Order: sequence, then structure tokens, then C-alpha cells
Amino acid sequence: MIQRRILALALTALGTASLSAEPIEPPRQPTTFSAEDEAVYQARFARLLEDMKVRAGLTAYDPLETVPGAAKPMPLPVNAAPPFSPTALTVAASYAEPRNSTGLVVVQGGQIAFERYFGANTRESLINAQSFAKPVTALVIGRAIQLGHIRSLDQPVAEIITEWQDDPVRSKILIRQLLDMRSGLLPQGFSTDPADVLNRAYLHPRHDEVIIADYPATHEPGTRYEYSNANAELIAPIIERATGQRYAAFLGEALLAPLGAPGGSLWVNRPGGTAHSGCCLLLPVESWLKLGMLVMHGGVWNGERLLPAGYVEAMITPTAQNPYYGLGVWVAGTYTERRGFAHPDVAYGKVLHSEPYADKDIVLFDGNGNQVMYMVPSQQMIILRTGGSPPKTAEWDNSFLPNLLIREAAAHGAGPPPTPQPR
Repeated sequence: MIQRRILALALTALGTASLSAEPIEPPRQPTTFSAEDEAVYQARFARLLEDMKVRAGLTAYDPLETVPGAAKPMPLPVNAAPPFSPTALTVAASYAEPRNSTGLVVVQGGQIAFERYFGANTRESLINAQSFAKPVTALVIGRAIQLGHIRSLDQPVAEIITEWQDDPVRSKILIRQLLDMRSGLLPQGFSTDPADVLNRAYLHPRHDEVIIADYPATHEPGTRYEYSNANAELIAPIIERATGQRYAAFLGEALLAPLGAPGGSLWVNRPGGTAHSGCCLLLPVESWLKLGMLVMHGGVWNGERLLPAGYVEAMITPTAQNPYYGLGVWVAGTYTERRGFAHPDVAYGKVLHSEPYADKDIVLFDGNGNQVMYMVPSQQMIILRTGGSPPKTAEWDNSFLPNLLIREAAAHGAGPPPTPQPR
């Protein structure tokens, strides 16, 4: 039972586990790799189990690849008179700190209105924001469309991952359905068996090949939302094949550099191998904030359109299969007290929302450990909380911070009081 719990937590390092489902196709025979690759995989699997004694996931990623950023990053200006009372900011920091936060930063009107770092962390610290990497994959795809490397969100994946062209299920998957988690691929789950495809798709030094060749389908594409890290992990090989660039290079040069944002690093499955695009992207606070600002600005930065017209609207539009999830981002939808990453019908892994969001148009980057970035268009505000999972004695309430600061900002003239999330 302990091992089962350990591995369940480990697999949520990329996201949150969901229920398993039966494949809709005959069993797929595992791909055979070299003895050297298999030895690397087995060593990683053993290290994961050991690392789980101290944290939920690997304690370090190896190897890492550099993600380039702007040659001369442009720091966000600081607002010396932000539209918040000192009391409200003290309450916000006092809420975040005991919940294992490493940082709390608020941007309003394009300026840093408040920042507080805990422990040894600083603005320059690289933040592994876990599944924040998933909305980044949507931004990277949008950038590739804008630059002409990819035709559209509705381009079949099999036109790029050509191994799928003759596959009766996978040939139907659209790029859009990888981003909105409706590909039909096996939902996230856990297993204590190192031979399980879920483990191999995470830790294998050829994890992209495992996903492409071995990962099973459980539903017809487009028919059901199921949170699966495999969806986001496929974006790296798609970008690399479509652009001819390494995923890290394209991310840095095409997306971060135009934002004037600093770079960082990401995990690749082996030296010179494929990036883990669904997780394990390490960037400083400034970069995460600017990515959120790009979304809030509709894909335009300093007058330059970086994402296609209408692309951000597509990102923040949920599907019928999950009214809370768009393309890598979370939206308000209709109020429910608890909701999680998995299919809405799944009963576990849900996060508390003690009241409706004060702005029905709020958009979230959301990652494991309650790392969250709230984008609030009515107040031109972004709230970023980084850190680890709160202790059991201090449950995370996903509506507390945004509602506190939305009401404060509106009261101090940052924007009109917004329409709250409907019940």
C-alpha cells in the first residue's frame, strides 16, 4: 500500500492522477529499446521511489537543457503606489507563507505591485512550476501557427507525427485535442509496475517514442476529456518536427525573447534527446508573469502580435466535455466548491474553492502542489503563487487570494467591480 501511494504521488509530478480506462483497441506490444536505455529507465524508476520519501516526484531532473531567453531581459517596472491597502497585502502574504509557498507576486497594470519571497528564494530563482508547462505548450503551438510552421489547431497530428497516419484512432487526433485533453489517449493514472506504460512514458530515456508507439487509446478523439500528461508531452516532438528546431530553442527564441523574458532550463529524456514539454520547465518568476501577461493581452506584446488573432480566445474557451478547461488553461465556468485536474466525474484530487471567483473571466495556470497563476482581466492583474503542497493542517483555498485582491483592486480604482463567477 505504501508503494502504491508513493507511485501515485510520483506520477502527479506531471499533473494529477485520474482513473484508468480500458483501451478501445487491441493491446499494443511494448517497443524494444537497447539494454543501455532500459538500464537508464530502471535506475530512474528506482530513484523516483527513493526520492518520494522526501517530496512528491523526482528531487532533480537529469539531464537539463538550456532554454534561451532575451539577450537583454527587460524587467517589469515596480509600482511604488499599488492599488492595494497594506493590510490586504499583509493578509495575502500571511496566507501564502505557511502554505509552503516560495513566492507570492502581484502584477497590476503591467507593473509589479507586490512581491514577497520566502526562505532563500528570490525573483531570479528558477521555478519548476510543474503543469504550468501545459499552457506553455499551447502558447508554443500558437507561436508556431503565427510563424507558419503549423497550419492550425485543427491540423491532424498525424501530418506531423507521421507514424500515426495509418492508425485508425490516432490519425483522427487534432492538435487542438492534445491541448484540451480530448485526444482519447489513456488518462493519467498510477501503477507499481515498472513495465507499465504510464511509468515508461514519464521516465524512459526515449519517452516520446514510448508515447507515440505504445501509449494506448481509450476513447474516440474529441468525445471525452481525460487529463493525460502524454498529450502535453507530444507537443515537443510536434514542435521539433514542424520547425526543425529543438523545443527549448524554439520556446526561448520564438516566445520568451520577444517578451524580453529571461530563459531557464528544462528536462530532456537523454542528452540530445526530446524535451519533457508536459512538465519540468524551470523559469524565473519574471518569465512566468510575462507569459501570463501575453495571455491577458490577447497574444499581443508591445504592439506586436505574437499569437494568431483569436488564438487566446480559443485558449480560454472550454469544451463541452470539461467546462473548466480550455487549451492548457483553466477558466471559471460555473461555481463548484471543489474541482480537480481529472475528469469532472472523478471524486478525488479536488481543490477547495470556498466561494465563487469574484471575476467570472478569471483564467488560471495551475500546477501540482497548488502552484497557481491567476489572470484577472477586469483589474489587469496577475497573481502568482509558487511553492510546494501546503501542509494538511492548512488546506489551499483556490479562491481566497484572487478574491481578496480583486476586491481590493476594484475598491482602489484599478478597474470596475467585475461580474462574479455564476453559481
